[in-house]
Amino acid sequence: MKFALDEQQRDFAASIDAALSAADLSGAIRAWSAGDVAPGRKVWEQLANLGVTALAVPERFDGLDAGPVDLVVALERLGRWCVPGPVTESIAVAPVLLACEDQADRCAALASGELIATVALPPHTPRAVDADTSGLVLRATDGGVTECAIGEQHESVDPSRRLFDVTPTGGSWQADVQRAYEFGALATAAQLVGAAEALLNAAVDYAKQRMQFGRVIGSYQAIKHKLADVHIAIELARPLVYGAALSLQPRDVSAAKAAASEAALLAARSGLQTHGAIGFTQEHDLSLTLLRVQALRSAWGTPEAHRRRVLEAL
Repeated sequence: MKFALDEQQRDFAASIDAALSAADLSGAIRAWSAGDVAPGRKVWEQLANLGVTALAVPERFDGLDAGPVDLVVALERLGRWCVPGPVTESIAVAPVLLACEDQADRCAALASGELIATVALPPHTPRAVDADTSGLVLRATDGGVTECAIGEQHESVDPSRRLFDVTPTGGSWQADVQRAYEFGALATAAQLVGAAEALLNAAVDYAKQRMQFGRVIGSYQAIKHKLADVHIAIELARPLVYGAALSLQPRDVSAAKAAASEAALLAARSGLQTHGAIGFTQEHDLSLTLLRVQALRSAWGTPEAHRRRVLEAL
């Protein structure tokens, strides 16, 4: 039996790539880091026009009610282009937490792109990312979901991902918090696979251009083997992500998140080694993806926590 994306899913991924490749993502990320979210908001408007923000929203709330596989298709491409903002939280998690009649208007606003939401879900996600630029801040626990006020800001390894403590401000409502967490971990894993692919492509392109001792460095076996290892790691992680999207079982989601985290880390290391010190300067776009990988590896559960969950499920 062969599992593969259908033509419609491939076209959807291609349309996201086409839209984001034409946008100045590096400029939007740098502006977002500096506190200017206007360029990033324009990117989110494009995502809304493509239907990305409506994927996980139920049809009765003007969403597409798409399956987790379609969500993974989109989130992988968003990770590939390093889209700024609470991508996992607003596109994958918030629709699950707001999928009730009392929150119908907010859910519809998520689908249309009018509302961007962020979520804290302790213990694995104790703080809300980009809470200062989100129209809705939520906190989810076993006791329910509450709207929150913003507290103290904390530094992140990725300047474009500001982290905030949050404090509940009102009454709570019930939602499938466990499912929301699985969606968060799965969406983050998909972004990591996309980011790893971007790092690999950048390293391959650079290896074809950089000269050393009169030869392009890509002709050296050490470079070839290093980048081949990254390719293998990505191709082993991607099926786990899509398999987890089909089952949504905690063990499968954790296996996907752990594998995607390690593939992205290997891609980051190899990409930086291939580029040399220039790759980590703020002026080089590679640094934006390197920092995003570091931040996403610990988001929605660290690799260690997810490996522990896999072990406990065996």
